[in-house]
Amino acid sequence: MKNYKQILKKYPIWFLSLVIAILISVYWSFFATDRYVSTAHIVLQTPDVAPPELSFSSLMTGTSTSNKSDLLLLRDFLLSTDMLKALDAELDLRSHFSDETIDYFSRMREANLPIEYFHDYYLRRINIELDDYAGVLVVKSSAFKPEVAKAITDRLLKYGEQHMNQMGQKLAADQVSFIEKQVEKLNQNLQLIRIKVLAYQDDNELISPTSTVESYSGIISQLRTDLAGLYTQKSVLGNFQSQRSPEMIKLNSQIKALQKQIAIENSKLTAKQGQSLNKVSAEYETLLLQERFAQELYSNALATLEGTRVEAARKLKQVSVTQTAAIPEYPIEPNRLYNITVTILLLLLVTIILSMIYEIIRDHRD
Repeated sequence: MKNYKQILKKYPIWFLSLVIAILISVYWSFFATDRYVSTAHIVLQTPDVAPPELSFSSLMTGTSTSNKSDLLLLRDFLLSTDMLKALDAELDLRSHFSDETIDYFSRMREANLPIEYFHDYYLRRINIELDDYAGVLVVKSSAFKPEVAKAITDRLLKYGEQHMNQMGQKLAADQVSFIEKQVEKLNQNLQLIRIKVLAYQDDNELISPTSTVESYSGIISQLRTDLAGLYTQKSVLGNFQSQRSPEMIKLNSQIKALQKQIAIENSKLTAKQGQSLNKVSAEYETLLLQERFAQELYSNALATLEGTRVEAARKLKQVSVTQTAAIPEYPIEPNRLYNITVTILLLLLVTIILSMIYEIIRDHRD
């Protein structure tokens, strides 16, 4: 007994650590409440409406960057307070985790804890990890009843898929709605320009002013050719006949007639005042250019709208389960032997450090 007291006095820290180790071992061995774990492996899939994106990351990891990002977004939602509130509303997790049949250190202290503390406790019971190589999200839910563990995992998959689809559908709907409004505006603009073109044709009584100008230009060119021929004849005839000869008078009359006709035709094409054909044609060409531009914008907008609709279909996410959540048959948590071993090792390390400090202090006192 005396030796025992001497040892206790000499090594109080080691004795205290031994007592703590025994108490912790007894707790993990006999008092810690069993927890059942339900596991599911899931992947996110999208409709095969477009070729997949290829990148260095996708070649190295076997999954596209966008799919990895979606899985991380899904993981963040599953661990959020919004997810916890939905689970609690359906499964009454507060009552389950605060059941008094659960040991004191494992259960939640009170059923009406603030959401912040409840969320911290929830994070200790849910484990969601991304297998980056396989592109699989591993979902593990632990509870004190096997059916509750499975129910939590099932709800996580259900609400997770709904959340991802709502995000994708909202973004896609906003994009499609914006493009549709732009298409409608461009269509209205195109129709207005076409109405202007038709009105311009009616006002000028010409279907195609450009073609009319080309026709008049052809007529003037032919008249000039004929006039040049008459001048040639006049020059030849002037070598052996006088200007008053019938042939010369006839040629002069024809030349004057052609000159007058050319002047008339030219006046139709060009005029300092009024609407000449060249001005009408220039304004008509401007309207046609505006119509072609508006039509190209409208065609591009239609193509963009169709592409946006295809992209909207790709934003729909389907949670595909590669490993179904089953009702656990054996409580794999807590890992009693592991917890006891880790606790003793940490306690041993702390004890060694404290013992060294204690010995240093005692030597200084002596």
